[in-house]
Amino acid sequence: MVVSKAWTLRQHFQGFPKASDFHLREETLPQPKNGQVLLEAVFLSVDPYMRPYSQTMMKEGDVMIGSQVAKVIQSYNPSFPVGCHVVSDCGWRSHWVCDGAELTPLLPDWPQDIPLSLALGAIGMPGLTALYGLEEVCEIKKGETLLVNAAAGAVGSVVGQIAKIKGCRVVGCAGTDTKVSYLKELGFDQVFNYKTVTSLEESLREAAPHGYDCYFENVGGKFSSVVMPQMREYGRIAVCGSISMYNDTTSQTGPYVHTYMIFKQLRMEGFLCARWKHKHQQSLRRLMAWMTEGKLRCNEHITSGFNNMPAAFMGMLQGDNIGKAVVKVPGQHTARQVYMQCNSTDS
Repeated sequence: MVVSKAWTLRQHFQGFPKASDFHLREETLPQPKNGQVLLEAVFLSVDPYMRPYSQTMMKEGDVMIGSQVAKVIQSYNPSFPVGCHVVSDCGWRSHWVCDGAELTPLLPDWPQDIPLSLALGAIGMPGLTALYGLEEVCEIKKGETLLVNAAAGAVGSVVGQIAKIKGCRVVGCAGTDTKVSYLKELGFDQVFNYKTVTSLEESLREAAPHGYDCYFENVGGKFSSVVMPQMREYGRIAVCGSISMYNDTTSQTGPYVHTYMIFKQLRMEGFLCARWKHKHQQSLRRLMAWMTEGKLRCNEHITSGFNNMPAAFMGMLQGDNIGKAVVKVPGQHTARQVYMQCNSTDS
């Protein structure tokens, strides 16, 4: 028998999450049966989507939702031998028993010098989200101008780099000068700190005097209201997130976008990357190829210790991270994790 740790939602968040909203419990797992495997968490993901999803898809007492890179430590399923690594959506758990139906094996030819944690970032859901938002929703073309906000996050930083690979001009914004410097290192054409500029409207106009063909939306709220008048005719908007609104206790209202949508003939579309699940393996290989060719770079903000899951989650929501926020379970990683290859920083 294995005793697993699990973080649960003690009470629904009211405004910004608090440490007291979470509860750490232990649960004894059953012995795996025929066809089942026992997983041990190696890296766990904390992502913005967990905040709104917790409100709509969870009840109090449920284990926090989320993905992890896990190692198979016991197996009665030939598809998942002992020692292999998988991506699992079993939530904030240290161990879990499952039949493998919802497990995603890592790419079989995963390079030795690429951290396995990237399966939760640039070579995982955030990378896929960036790729599909640009190609499937924005249908971005060479020579176009793209705006991406929350640009130093797990998704935004990949969005900008893929757009540059495709020959586009990229404008990004972030909330600290350190993040602005990082985005400039990645090759963004124009970057500014939205918290320190005198006028968001003027900063956007100076960065792209002729307007924006595509807008990758991660923030929502007032930011979007300022962007709409600066979209070019037939512009496309991929709505990935609205992190500025996730912790509101009172819903934000207007200005409204209808007039600009009509007269500029804009197309705005919300999306989830699971829509293109049939493309995932091919898309992950494309992302990995860009990574190994040096065209795609990443930064990870790694917090050590399963007990620090809530702190890592809250830190991510308030913008502590540059790039992907990940929690590492000490002692579980193998020699294949070469953190410095990805500019990781322990916290």
